[in-house]
Amino acid sequence: MYKIAITTGDTKGIGAEITKKALDFLSLDPKEVLIIGQKIDDRYETIEVDDSINGEFCYNALEIAANLAKEGKIGAIVTAPVSKFALLEAGYDFSGQTEVLQRLFQKQAEMLFIADDFRVMLLTRHLALKDVRITQELILDKVPRLNDFLINYCKIQKPKIVLCALNPHAGENGMLGFEENEIFIPAVKKLNEQGIDIEGPKSADALFAAVGKKYLNSQKQEYDAIIACYHDQGLCPVKALAFDKTVNTTIGLDVIRTSPSCGTAYDIAGKGIADPSSMIEAIKLAYKLNKS
Repeated sequence: MYKIAITTGDTKGIGAEITKKALDFLSLDPKEVLIIGQKIDDRYETIEVDDSINGEFCYNALEIAANLAKEGKIGAIVTAPVSKFALLEAGYDFSGQTEVLQRLFQKQAEMLFIADDFRVMLLTRHLALKDVRITQELILDKVPRLNDFLINYCKIQKPKIVLCALNPHAGENGMLGFEENEIFIPAVKKLNEQGIDIEGPKSADALFAAVGKKYLNSQKQEYDAIIACYHDQGLCPVKALAFDKTVNTTIGLDVIRTSPSCGTAYDIAGKGIADPSSMIEAIKLAYKLNKS
């Protein structure tokens, strides 16, 4: 079994470059690494994918990785960045690689961002803000999946989780929104009754201010994971505080998938100046979480 398979990502982006740079930096055992996509280094076995259509290339690489994982031939997947538009242009109607993998594995996937002990999971992902709807059922479905990951992969015996409020000031007791009182608090109570240690809803601005202070001072976080309601509520603080260290981690599949926090960066592709820091962290985390 290969410990990790790395897909090289969008052919027009920086994926192949940062993959090569990250592997050069890490000096991993070539026998433990499989490259899927573009051939970037003779040291590593590579499954080359036809790159005549960019989006099709990206999808096919992910499909190969998923099939190998289901066959027990790889222990984790690391994905270089892919353009959502490239997928759409090739006829694949997905809002990102997480959604592609979710379909391929036929499992509910969650998007968790990790920088050391600073972890943020999103309740909703790539949605317009007007389409964000949080229900009790959504919270009750997703939180146990996060709790199980923290126990089984991060080896935290009793995880402590906190839920961000949807509205400013956690709804101000109903003055700024009903969701906290009618949806969030009852859901948290039910999760507590299931034995899950979760607090909230807490005002996101105050919560991330405290988290940021601890992170910048290299202090242990109070919570093992934070749950944000929508994309920018979670991603703005994560990327402001720890862009180069943050790893996009997909949980809930048959294997762990990690990805760097950077995008395809078409504007600098081919210039040799792309920073591989986040890709290095993605590969390191995939190795750490690998159960093989």
